Amino acid sequence: MATPVEPPTPAGVDDAARFARAMAAIDEANAGDPVTIRIDGVERPKEQAHAEAMTEWVLRFDPDADEAQLLAARAHHLRRWAHPRSAEPEGRAGYLRWRAEAKRRHAAEVGEILATVGYDAATIERVQDLVAKKGLGKGNRPDVDGRPDPFQVHEDALCLVFLTTQFDDLIDKLGDDRTVDVLVRTLPKMGDRGRAAALALDLSERQRRLVEAALARLADEGSDG
Repeated sequence: MATPVEPPTPAGVDDAARFARAMAAIDEANAGDPVTIRIDGVERPKEQAHAEAMTEWVLRFDPDADEAQLLAARAHHLRRWAHPRSAEPEGRAGYLRWRAEAKRRHAAEVGEILATVGYDAATIERVQDLVAKKGLGKGNRPDVDGRPDPFQVHEDALCLVFLTTQFDDLIDKLGDDRTVDVLVRTLPKMGDRGRAAALALDLSERQRRLVEAALARLADEGSDG
């Protein structure tokens, strides 16, 4: 399997070696994923490949993303396979419990890694807040002082990783109607940059039809309100 792609060191990093150690430790943890996906013809551990894609999308939405943002991007689904969806009951309530527990686990595990390599408590807390998406609310958070909101960047990147690597699998599993339901819940969390990037993807005819159906339903719900 291919080795992880080394991320760029963001400007203003106090300790580049520490940042590199942290990213390498996160990559090593994700390398244990028993599930693999094929990227550019190469079989990769799924969470490791997703973490790299997440890093790339964060930098695409915010080229000046700081150290905490890139650490959070790399650890966004840290060792997710260790607590699979099947650990909770089927249905919406079970899904929400699983997702809350997954966020808690990701934040706790990345905190342990960052503490081990020497990060201070304030940086660790910021990374954990981004991983847990604290304060995201309903999405489309505005820029602040000309910079994209870090939580919105994180959410948009997550959605783009999903659309580029898992969309077809979701459609096959849920079918068209339930996939539209998922998109109706997901798209409002995105910001303008994320939605524009999603619509610019080279989607299949079926994928685009489902996205357009979700957008049409959201528009109808908005007009009804």
